[in-house]
Amino acid sequence: METDFQEFVAARSATLFRGALVLTGNREAAEDLVQETLEKACRKWRTIAAKDAPDAYVRRIMVNLANDRWRKFRRLTTTSHPEGGDLPAPGDEYGQVDSRDQLVRALQRLPMRMRTVVVLRYFHDLSDGEIAADLGVSPSTVRSQLARGIEKLRSQFPALSDPSPLRHPEGIR
Repeated sequence: METDFQEFVAARSATLFRGALVLTGNREAAEDLVQETLEKACRKWRTIAAKDAPDAYVRRIMVNLANDRWRKFRRLTTTSHPEGGDLPAPGDEYGQVDSRDQLVRALQRLPMRMRTVVVLRYFHDLSDGEIAADLGVSPSTVRSQLARGIEKLRSQFPALSDPSPLRHPEGIR
């Protein structure tokens, strides 16, 4: 039983960390969130291992913990940050890091449910049904939260919302 949990941690901790990093926006907080998630999962591992989808169960633990932290520290995260900006040049590694930082900050400004849905969709590649099951909501709620979240992110990054110069806006005939 203990080796099963160790194998799970070895296989899934990097994925959990990436999701936690986007949920928290901070490396140290993400490490703490993953640690706390795995601690709770370890205590309930017998029950979790018997489930059809232990990954989903552990993700749910992490999302619940992140929601709890968000509620607790909501007042402290109301600082303003510069929004938008130009896209970095393809070879500009510093600009790409800055863009990622801006994206994480923009995600932090989304309401927790919206942020969670965006993270589960685009960072964990989950379907509407899987996200709905993880969060205990309907798939239509997932779709509406995702649409609103993406719209808010696009409004903060107008350069990402412009049509690509390689595409023909009127279509090809």
